[in-house]
Amino acid sequence: MEPKEKGYHQVNGIRMYYEIYGSGKPLVLIHGGGSSILFDYKEIISRLENSFQLIGIDLQNHGMTDHRDIPETFEQDAHDVAALLKELSIDKASFWGFSNGGNTVMQIAHLYPALTEKIIIASAFYKKNGMMDGFFESMAEATLESMPEPLKINFLNLNPDFSKLQNMFEKDSKRMQTFEDWDEKILTSIKAPTLFISGDRDVMKPEHVAEMWRLVPGSRLLILPAGHGSYMMADFEGNTDADLINLTVNETIKFLKHT
Repeated sequence: MEPKEKGYHQVNGIRMYYEIYGSGKPLVLIHGGGSSILFDYKEIISRLENSFQLIGIDLQNHGMTDHRDIPETFEQDAHDVAALLKELSIDKASFWGFSNGGNTVMQIAHLYPALTEKIIIASAFYKKNGMMDGFFESMAEATLESMPEPLKINFLNLNPDFSKLQNMFEKDSKRMQTFEDWDEKILTSIKAPTLFISGDRDVMKPEHVAEMWRLVPGSRLLILPAGHGSYMMADFEGNTDADLINLTVNETIKFLKHT
């Protein structure tokens, strides 16, 4: 699985890294907190590269993209993605965002409706009470030691600079620690056809995902028997449920091609 194109563009003061796989209608892949393109989307890319032009992007402070000394916000990530797509001469695309990447994609649909064809929001949230009990309390005490080991190894493989890992962890943690509930209008304003995906044992409660689904007019909802992201990638123990990922992919293809 080799990208057809990869590289950097100067965007909003930083160099942003991207990879492009396959051909067809563009589908932009936005990874979650602490992660990178292939860590979250390797299984998806291998299954979809014959159907779409897949554009994976490393967000600020993540993967191979430069670091910033400003707080991370989902709005800033949305501005960065929109600016990078402009550099790639893409004026309309569908988006798949996982975890924090799902929050970023909701902001893209809200702030850049003309850029947004369809969106897949996988394991995201918009209110603190939508997360499983104790989530924000544990975030308040998070240390680099408590970051999942596979994410640390992945980052240092891509970017062998421990100070950058520390910076990314601090920026990601602070974004969660200072998160304020979103106004419902961020969701009610979304005009693009939307598919929400989550696991029944995810870090956000299924009823919270259903609440978001009710706020986005005409959106679809897929709750799977899964943990955080195990419906689209390996879990942190390295186990991959191929049948479950195939189910997710089949449903997303139906949504992207026929809805």
